[in-house]
Amino acid sequence: MPETNKTGNHRGNRGRRTRLAWSATAGLAALALPVVAFANPAEKQDKEAKARIEQLQLLAINDFHGNLEPPAGSSGTVKEKDANGAIVSTPAGGVEYLATALREARKGHKNTITVSDGDNVGASPLLSSLFHDEPTIEALNKVGVEVSVVGNHEFDHGRAELLRQANGGCHPVDGCFNQGQKFKGADFPILAANVTDEKTGKTILPPYTVKNVHGIKVGFIGVTLHDTPNIVSASGVKGMKFGDEVQTINKYTAELKKQGVRTIVALVHEGGFPSGATYDYDCNTPTPGAGLTGPIVDIAKKVDPEVDAVLTGHTHNAYNCTVMDPAGQPRLVTSAASFGRLYTEINLPIDMETGDVVRSQMTAANHVVRRTVAKAQDMTDLLTSYQKLAAPVAGRTVGHVSADINGAGSSAFEKPLGNVIADAQLEALAPADKGGAEIAFMNPGGIRTDLAYKASGSEGDGVVTYAEAFAVQPFTNMMNVLDLTGAQIVNVLKQQVSGSNEVAPKILQVSNGFTYTLDLTKTGADRIVVDSVKLNGQPLDPAKTYRVAMNEFLAGGGDGFPAFTGGTNKLVGPSDLDVFTAYLAAHSSASAPLAPPAQDRIKIIGSGEDVL
Repeated sequence: MPETNKTGNHRGNRGRRTRLAWSATAGLAALALPVVAFANPAEKQDKEAKARIEQLQLLAINDFHGNLEPPAGSSGTVKEKDANGAIVSTPAGGVEYLATALREARKGHKNTITVSDGDNVGASPLLSSLFHDEPTIEALNKVGVEVSVVGNHEFDHGRAELLRQANGGCHPVDGCFNQGQKFKGADFPILAANVTDEKTGKTILPPYTVKNVHGIKVGFIGVTLHDTPNIVSASGVKGMKFGDEVQTINKYTAELKKQGVRTIVALVHEGGFPSGATYDYDCNTPTPGAGLTGPIVDIAKKVDPEVDAVLTGHTHNAYNCTVMDPAGQPRLVTSAASFGRLYTEINLPIDMETGDVVRSQMTAANHVVRRTVAKAQDMTDLLTSYQKLAAPVAGRTVGHVSADINGAGSSAFEKPLGNVIADAQLEALAPADKGGAEIAFMNPGGIRTDLAYKASGSEGDGVVTYAEAFAVQPFTNMMNVLDLTGAQIVNVLKQQVSGSNEVAPKILQVSNGFTYTLDLTKTGADRIVVDSVKLNGQPLDPAKTYRVAMNEFLAGGGDGFPAFTGGTNKLVGPSDLDVFTAYLAAHSSASAPLAPPAQDRIKIIGSGEDVL
């Protein structure tokens, strides 16, 4: 089979040979048959080319994170423009609605494949996490996912648990949750092309899979971000290596080409940052891909031109962009936000003669999973069965709030819920026998949702249930208290905006009494105004030792904070979730609910906080 370029024009002389062969055949036929005149040979060739095209529909989700029930607060909305052009927040998500949306989207398409771009599980709400994410795998099986890639969160509980989710089997500690039924695992392959055993060098899961669509081979290569070891606990990635995304994709693209596969899709659990706020923002204005930044842009520019589309995730953003490949041809790069609020529909026109995609005719769009559609009954039944099992734990009241306290849904560097969590950690670990903490730091990525005032169930407005608190802090990280000098703490602050965090800063949430200034007119580590760093109004002493509280993920240098690993005299405390729920119970009641705290700990100079 000849190679083709990615705009549908055949490389080499195949097209010429085909036309010559056709002419010769026509000439022989003319000896026995009447001559048929074609007024427009070009029009005939165009019709023949169109007749060879078979449409393949891809439906893609990413970063589902076990959000079976409709996500609460801003985590359960998407931004779009209303009829008047105003940006509004539209409720979206929930697997009952997602299943309906995907099933409706497939109607009328004889060639359709549904894929997931990783982080199906991990950092999941209680309904999934309480049962080791088995309900989510079951739901994705029923929804019709046919192939997935690992994300970083698939490694939260280590290789053995990832393989159990893929292959099935009862949990080694808790056993099977449904009496008499063994968990069967995923019905779909989970790909991990760039994740290898450090001893054998072999991939821990398949690097790619090939689907057959009416005789056409469609290859899917799956990679997670190379930086996974820096954002997952060390125990979760023990014994594994994470290879370069581009090198890995190109390696297996070559392998697929040798097998005669000409339609190739890369599933990459790494993402970007669109400039626009709405889910359907045009990131190709004024030039292709101009409105998209972040790691995925560099990856997409370098991946082999034989890859026809790059489906992404990880950053929880929505985009449908065009990025030029190394051959200077446009290639789709897409992402469907997170939590099942959107899905991406991609249409690949495949030339049945060459087996390749006519890339110039590809289309893609993100669609909102609106809660105005009918619920899928099989999903309702699945949720109901697990809700009954979880009810005794999930419905317990742990606190009260007077209004929404935004965490993941806040675009500000200093998040109201981040302040609450940091204060909770400081209060729990400040007593001398608990660690003697003077400062607490919380990583923003560990705040998975908001505390919503409006009730998501029958508990009543303002009531915070255990399930809702769990959704905010689902990792159950153990708290640590370490000795750090003032100089080391300043280095921690600088690492928020430099090194691996320079392009997309990770601003730590800080406890009450700790203040400093962030100067956005500067670059890199210079954004931290060192003289402004204070504790309880007093300048931080570079030579003095302070007791600092953080979760074990940060203590291990996670999220690009190696300065934390220099801490000494470690004390291990309770889990971050226990600390959080204890704080809510101590500081709120039905008559005196917790109010959103002021955002006055990090002073910002300059503008652009929401886009850095």
